[in-house]
Amino acid sequence: MSEGLTLENVRIARGAAELIAVERHVPPGEVLAVMGPSGVGKSTLLAFVTGTLAPGFTATGRVLLDGADLTGTPPEGRRLGILFQNDLLFPHLSVGGNLAFGLAPGGSRAARRARIDAALAEIGLEGFADRDPATLSGGQKARVALMRMLLSDPRALLLDEAFSGLDAARRGQVRALVFDIARDRGLPVLMVTHDEEDARAAGGPVIRLGEDQPPG
Repeated sequence: MSEGLTLENVRIARGAAELIAVERHVPPGEVLAVMGPSGVGKSTLLAFVTGTLAPGFTATGRVLLDGADLTGTPPEGRRLGILFQNDLLFPHLSVGGNLAFGLAPGGSRAARRARIDAALAEIGLEGFADRDPATLSGGQKARVALMRMLLSDPRALLLDEAFSGLDAARRGQVRALVFDIARDRGLPVLMVTHDEEDARAAGGPVIRLGEDQPPG
């Protein structure tokens, strides 16, 4: 079995126009950066990987995760974690309540709280469980969103312009945290970005959509 995320002969078109042709394998802990101007199809590629491709697009090829074919699997069964530009925290829940949303059902209240407290300590927010998300900085919100996603035990991580809403200082900190956790947990990462610094910081291969690049 080939561990990691594989995009096998993926081709996506809108009408007669082919937007994307990708053949790549992303090993555990590696970040594949997908770059290109707005409208070229970066987020469309992520939608195909997650099983949420919009009507009007046609696609061929397969998405494999640790050797298993996910192409026909419903989105909720793919065990893919995704982070967007906006943190999308639930405003009516505390920080701890947001993290609990990522946990699988079951277990005692004490055990769940212990997992939440340990998760907050891992991202440098120890003691924040009862805080209102509205009181957090942008970087703190991004870290909570990251940990909420990780608590769902994804097998791969997708980043859709995940750092672009942060200022320069917080961007570097959060980006380093995400990449370090991905390496430590052996998660393959597919990152869509328009920022060259994101790609340099990832340290992995780069696909530039909209340019004549050979697949592979």
